[in-house]
Amino acid sequence: MAATPFIDLSAIDLTQVLADRQTIYRALPHRYEFEQLDAIVYIDRENYIGVARRDVREDEFWVRGHIPGRPILPGVLMIETAAQTASYMASLLNVSDKFIGFARVDNVSFRGTVSPPATMYFIMKLVEHRSRRIVGDAQGILDGRLVFEGRITGMPI
Repeated sequence: MAATPFIDLSAIDLTQVLADRQTIYRALPHRYEFEQLDAIVYIDRENYIGVARRDVREDEFWVRGHIPGRPILPGVLMIETAAQTASYMASLLNVSDKFIGFARVDNVSFRGTVSPPATMYFIMKLVEHRSRRIVGDAQGILDGRLVFEGRITGMPI
């Protein structure tokens, strides 16, 4: 996977909200603690690239126990956030009329830690989208630095 972001976040308006939390979770079934996305801020339908925002808050369920005194966003939640970004993008592209669930994760690397409060951006580039599966390359960006990357595969369930 690329060690540099798929797109230059400084070249897009990150304050523009294309889909807010309420809109996202009308399309996705996740609820309560598993609502990981706060906004979709960019969609390039031609190149199948989307950018989602995740606000890492001090009041999240994992903060108290995931390294007390020095909370670090768990990697599995970064992967989950990337998967939700891919699933939402699949719903925009009408890949399937079913929910796209996790099928596989590959080539994951964590290149930095994320602690609250923070604003993280997830770039998703769909590299395959068929009725039976989608595959996307994900990147997590914090303060302009790549802190997470991996390949997410989903399938209709």
